Amino acid sequence: MFVLCSEFFRSRIERSIMALYKLKPTFFLIYLMFLQIKSDGLAHNALQSACSATLDPKFCMSTLTSFEESSEGGPIDLGRIALNVSIAEARKVFDLIARLGRWAFTGRQLIAFEDCLELFDITLDNLERSMSKVNNSNSNYLDWRQSLDVQTWLSSALTNQATCLQGFQETSGNQQSTVSNSLHNVSRLLSNSLALVKNIPVVGRHHKRRLLSDLPGERENNDGFPSWLSDADRRRLLLQADGIFVDEMVTVAGDGSGNYATINDALNAAPNNSQERYVIYVKEGVYQEYIEVPIYKTNIMMVGDGINVTVITGNRNFVDGWTTYSSATVAVVGIGFLARDITFENTAGPEKLQAVALRVVSDLSAFYRCSINGFQDTLYVHSFRQFYRECDIYGTVDFIFGDAAVVFQTCNIFAKKPMEGQENIITAQARIDFNENTGISIQNCTIAAAPDLASEKSLRPTYLGRPWREFSRTVYIKSYIDDVVQPAGWAEWSGDFGLSTLYYGEYLNWGPGAGTAQRVQWPGYHVMDFSDAQFFTVTNLIAGDTWLNTVPFVGGLN
Repeated sequence: MFVLCSEFFRSRIERSIMALYKLKPTFFLIYLMFLQIKSDGLAHNALQSACSATLDPKFCMSTLTSFEESSEGGPIDLGRIALNVSIAEARKVFDLIARLGRWAFTGRQLIAFEDCLELFDITLDNLERSMSKVNNSNSNYLDWRQSLDVQTWLSSALTNQATCLQGFQETSGNQQSTVSNSLHNVSRLLSNSLALVKNIPVVGRHHKRRLLSDLPGERENNDGFPSWLSDADRRRLLLQADGIFVDEMVTVAGDGSGNYATINDALNAAPNNSQERYVIYVKEGVYQEYIEVPIYKTNIMMVGDGINVTVITGNRNFVDGWTTYSSATVAVVGIGFLARDITFENTAGPEKLQAVALRVVSDLSAFYRCSINGFQDTLYVHSFRQFYRECDIYGTVDFIFGDAAVVFQTCNIFAKKPMEGQENIITAQARIDFNENTGISIQNCTIAAAPDLASEKSLRPTYLGRPWREFSRTVYIKSYIDDVVQPAGWAEWSGDFGLSTLYYGEYLNWGPGAGTAQRVQWPGYHVMDFSDAQFFTVTNLIAGDTWLNTVPFVGGLN
């Protein structure tokens, strides 16, 4: 809009020059000054309009007006400026934290420091990929997938800063204030970038909805695998008589019968930055390993022999000195991770507080027929786009938490027996900016009490969720909710924090705990209609119909 206005006034100036050619010089100069003031005012209004979509418009204006090109730039130019500023500041803060050095920290603060370095590495990667997408646009628009990708990456970058800060808040030390102030400034710039990129016009938005009739079949073919499995992945999963996978497959077996004895050995041998699927078959057994799939291990597929048959277990926890982020038994960062038929667990117990079984920081990741078992903070859906299908998830306090754009479909979600005096909270979604495209969607799932809670569920209150961050967003769609859930449905985090800015929704749920008549009366709570619920489907929330090619799913509300 501003570009068009600028062209209009330039043409007006040219015509005015011809009309005023015979006027006295003084009047001529005054007229030109008036036109310049008018044009500058339009430029200022355009910047104000762009910045009005941010969390802090005044800060946004002060950042952009220091760049001369912002006065004549369109939305895509403003997005580039904001991204460049964010990249420069993120690199500066990364260098600052790195210069502090490991010697400056001890105990849990040292772990928080190492978490921050990893998170900044991911943030810089997100920013550089975002900049590449915006720079590669040959017009003043982004196509819908470019826009979705960049919004996802910048939302993740924002989450990384919050996680880094949280790690230091879980500690004490002299460096905490230095780190905190630096992270706060990066977060403000990232917030600007997200809002301004979101303001770039989008073309070719994808509206296809996958119907239930389009769902890949669950039936098995003659080779014993479901028909939805791609030919390439089916070939990789074929078994020989001795049980060893063939065709680009490696096997992990604790008894020595495979290619590797540990999962970490197999993961270390995987190619870096692979565009092809690398499949690790983990044979039956209990594997006491702490595993991290790093950012450069991409397109890893991990396949077990079934829930509670192939088990990866650990017991790291907050009480024993770990940060929440670092306590995970299994942590996944590399893009495109897939897991099937595996149990991930943390056995620390409710008294050890935060103890993550599975942390996922992997874009375009999916988990099929897996179990994630723990107590407090079981499943950390940290960031990016994620999908869970036919999984069993167990926990007590905030046991599905984080700031991913994530859909759970046909999963079983079980509340376990917490410590005395504790309440069970199923979700704690952590959206910190209203421009983020994140949220937790629980669709066609079962919400019930685990066996250890079943006889005491009336004595141990359980809630659907609470707002970990100000713009927390969680919905339950067409799910069975047992009477383990309190009639109020949702719990506060701290007083009225987030109650007017969160978005909690329910749509066509059923079961003894699904009634909405006694639900909370917060401004942010909604009994959704069809159009509201559509936003939180696989197709619309995570664009799953473009990348979930080896996991069954329903794209719409069926």
